[in-house]
Amino acid sequence: MKLYRYIYLAIAVIILASCESTPKSQPNAIPATPLQKTVTLDKNFKIASGETFYVPVYSHIYHHNRQEVFELAATLSIRNTDLTNPIVITSVRYYNSEGKLVKQYLERPIQLDALASTDFFINRNDTSGGLGANFIVEWVAQTEISEPIVEAVMIGTDFQQGISFISPGRVIKSQNNYKRSPLK
Repeated sequence: MKLYRYIYLAIAVIILASCESTPKSQPNAIPATPLQKTVTLDKNFKIASGETFYVPVYSHIYHHNRQEVFELAATLSIRNTDLTNPIVITSVRYYNSEGKLVKQYLERPIQLDALASTDFFINRNDTSGGLGANFIVEWVAQTEISEPIVEAVMIGTDFQQGISFISPGRVIKSQNNYKRSPLK
C-alpha cells in the first residue's frame, strides 16, 4: 500500500514540476506599437517630398478548387527607413474589391520619427474588403528622405493548416519635387 503512495506522490511532483508559471507583466514593458503622434499641417509645413502607395490586401484566398475560402487577418505596416528625419502620414484608407472606401484610419496626420513604424490591423473575421481589397497610404516630409517601406502581412490558421505572406506596396504617385534616394 505504501508503494502506491510513493508512486502517486512521484507523479504529482513530476506534473507540478513540468507546469510553467505565467510570466508577470513588467511595468516598464514597451508597447507593441508606438503611440501615434498627431500633427497639424499648416502653411508653415513645407513639403519637400511625398508619395502615395497602393498596397494590395487579401481578406481571404480560395483553396480546394475555389470551393472553400480561407480567411486571413491583415496587418498594414508603414516603416520610416530614414536614419534622421521624420515623415508625416497624411492618409490611410481601406478600399474593397469594388473600389469603394470601407474605412479611413486617420482623423489627423501622424508623424513617424526616424526609423519608427506603425501598423493598422484588419481582423480575420472582417471580410468587407474582399479578395481585391487595398490600402492607399499617403505620406509627406519636409526634407528629401529615404523611401519608407509600406507592405501588408496576411496570416491565417485553421486546425493544422496555416498560411502567411506579404504584399509590398507600390508607389502610384510622387510629389513633383521628390526624387527617390537610397537609404542614407
